[in-house]
Amino acid sequence: MFRRILAAAAIAVAAVIAVPVAANAVGYTAQGPTVTEAVGGSADLTFSGFPANTPSTATAPDAVTLSVLKASTFSRPTDANGSVTYTATASQPGTYTITVTAGGVVATGTLTVLPADSEAGGDDGLSATGYDAPVLAIWIAGGALLLGAAIVVVVTSVRRSRNRG
Repeated sequence: MFRRILAAAAIAVAAVIAVPVAANAVGYTAQGPTVTEAVGGSADLTFSGFPANTPSTATAPDAVTLSVLKASTFSRPTDANGSVTYTATASQPGTYTITVTAGGVVATGTLTVLPADSEAGGDDGLSATGYDAPVLAIWIAGGALLLGAAIVVVVTSVRRSRNRG
């Protein structure tokens, strides 16, 4: 009995010690945004999941300007939450990948640039949901289904009563 209690206590102590070790072993997983913008417009790309207060470097293709400089590489530190924001503009339509590295952690974001005559966002910011069918047709169809179900129930009830009597 004493051995079992001692074994259970040893397992409990090992579990208490092992859990924080496993939590500290988890690495950072950074995330990048997906942004859509029109040609010449500027988009803020916020990357998160980096170590806090760490220098970061962003790289982009030549058609993309990071911040104010016409550069394919730009640096700035992450904030206390491990996030960093870069402003990007593009001169040509297309899909571009922006890569940010901070403290050995890498995140990629996607900047999709639409032609100037396309809309980057919706007209009112709300998504289109629902049917394009008229509401009256939906009510008529629902009523027909209920009427059909009622007829089936009545016919079945009448047949059962005739078979009994």
